[in-house]
Amino acid sequence: MGLETTTADAGFEQLSTKSPGSVEIAPPANGHRELLAGTRKSWTIEKSEELYRIRGWGEPYFSINARGHVTVSPKADRGGSLDLYELVESLRQRNLGLPLLIRFSDILQDRIERLNACFAKAVARYNYPGVYRGVFPVKCNQHRHLVEELVRFGQPHQFGLEAGSKPELLIAMATLKTPGALLICNGYKDREYIETAMLALRLGQTAIIVLEQLEEVQMVIEASRRLGIEPVVGVRAKLTSKGMGQWAGTTGDRAKFGLTIPEIIQAADELKDAGLLRSLQLLHFHIGSQISSISAIKDAIREASQIYVELAKLGANMKYLDVGGGLAVDYDGSKTNFYASKNYNMQNYANDIVAEVKEACEERSVPAPTLISESGRALASHQSVLVFDVLGTSEVPAGTPPPLGEKEHLILRNLYETYQSITADNYQEAYHDAIQFKEEAISLFNFGYLSLRDRARAERLYWACCHKIQEIVRQQEFVHDDLKYLDDIMASIYYVNMSVFQSAPDTWAIDQLFPIMPIHRLDEEPTRRGTLADLTCDSDGKIDKFIDKSDVKPVLELHPLKQGEPYYLAMFLAGAYQEIMGSLHNLFGNENVVHIQLTPKGYQIEQVVKGDTMTEVLGYVQYDSEDLVESIRKQTEHALQEGRISIQEAQRLVQNYERCLSSYTYLSS
Repeated sequence: MGLETTTADAGFEQLSTKSPGSVEIAPPANGHRELLAGTRKSWTIEKSEELYRIRGWGEPYFSINARGHVTVSPKADRGGSLDLYELVESLRQRNLGLPLLIRFSDILQDRIERLNACFAKAVARYNYPGVYRGVFPVKCNQHRHLVEELVRFGQPHQFGLEAGSKPELLIAMATLKTPGALLICNGYKDREYIETAMLALRLGQTAIIVLEQLEEVQMVIEASRRLGIEPVVGVRAKLTSKGMGQWAGTTGDRAKFGLTIPEIIQAADELKDAGLLRSLQLLHFHIGSQISSISAIKDAIREASQIYVELAKLGANMKYLDVGGGLAVDYDGSKTNFYASKNYNMQNYANDIVAEVKEACEERSVPAPTLISESGRALASHQSVLVFDVLGTSEVPAGTPPPLGEKEHLILRNLYETYQSITADNYQEAYHDAIQFKEEAISLFNFGYLSLRDRARAERLYWACCHKIQEIVRQQEFVHDDLKYLDDIMASIYYVNMSVFQSAPDTWAIDQLFPIMPIHRLDEEPTRRGTLADLTCDSDGKIDKFIDKSDVKPVLELHPLKQGEPYYLAMFLAGAYQEIMGSLHNLFGNENVVHIQLTPKGYQIEQVVKGDTMTEVLGYVQYDSEDLVESIRKQTEHALQEGRISIQEAQRLVQNYERCLSSYTYLSS
């Protein structure tokens, strides 16, 4: 039986005949299928840029340098960049283990300045007689250092805060000290919440209580009488206009928050009867987060503008129009109305808001309001990068078929002949043959006609066929439907040192897409296709949806691991919501966090927030570390008395136990 290598065999060593009737394929030296050396050498960082779409979602902050490392330009086009791989290595030398959350303070500052510059440009372009005053919704990321930085960076723009709960109100009141900045008070309210917000006026803060339930109207009226304070009040309207994407269903007539038009009229009448109609100064609406289409924003602004001018005509002392959140982030870089993207930029957003509100107010001769937006995702997403290392991989069996002797079982010979015959002309038929023969092998095994060793060889032959077919499929412009999922079947599992439930809960909960890519080796071709599995003992602790050119792909292009070398991946644009919504699944706690700021000489570490230790996470679930240690000590003493453990073993056990309690909850590499 003569055997020859073909184009489809790229990456295999030459076949060799060891003895008559016995054929063996020598495995590659590294035990993996690789592309030809010439192909690997042709890989460029430009190809990595295209593959991972970093120019689409990453500009102006993230790119790839000539060494194949991701770089970060925290000040965007104002200069200065950092090699992310070198930064991670430097932080590890400072005894900061992975996973590591890196916050770039300069990016946060740049996002605030860009948003304000866009509205300033729109105000000038349309000769808008009002001003813009943004607020940051604290719910997006309540961490103290971030909120404090945001307030500091926002001072030149009188940038304020939005609170959606009583704890967030307490944060905002204590942190926001910028004269003229707004404090928007949203969310469910009780008497204490409303009184506290009113008393904030005595501190010189512009606290605006937004009425979201009709019951809150009388609560505000009664608190005003008790305290002798005239409040500043707004109403949140339930618009008929709806957003798009993941959160479209949270808006409209059945939205969780807000007042219908009849309820707004009733609220205005109740305030008027109480002599407080002049306190009604703001209209607020929110049509959902991550609005991917500008048309939805235009529709909402048009409807809200008309409600605003009508309230002014009713005698309300209208001064503010709060357009809520929704300014989207282009997670996949496609610049479309796909749910993980957006078909507009920040300037388009500001222009449409300013133009529509001005037109509505001019038509009805109503003074133009101060415009407010609650852009949280668009401000906080980019500043945070989560870096984690790969601990190991699980691969499908190697692409080399096992050796066969003279008198092999028919099913093995059939599979081997299928493998030999695979070409670019018949690969689809060969794929179905391989599947059929594999199923027959399993059936024969189940009935006792095939040994366990032969079943193992049959499966190795099947995977060898799949490897060979996969190489051919990757070269085809058109792929048959039954072969489109071959990459999924062949995908490796990369085990990563993180918890999806702690660091990226939205990937599990709502299939949110975040850009994920290696931060180094980007001048090498990524020859593997893989999914990511986290450390939790949960089948849902995985990431198997990744950004792609047109939609979503189930595998990520990755590099084979190198012995003794770390392999770092990073998740980008996850600085909003993920850090605060994470759970303690399997008791994996908060990651190590560092705040980095550029300096003329490079960078400085502004803050280090150490991740949770095991003692801390156990404390969250009501375990006392001293009690646990004492329990182990007693057990070792009992084991010593019964001769089941030596004194040295007992000491080592207690020492290891105590060391674990003071350690990071993630694995050390």
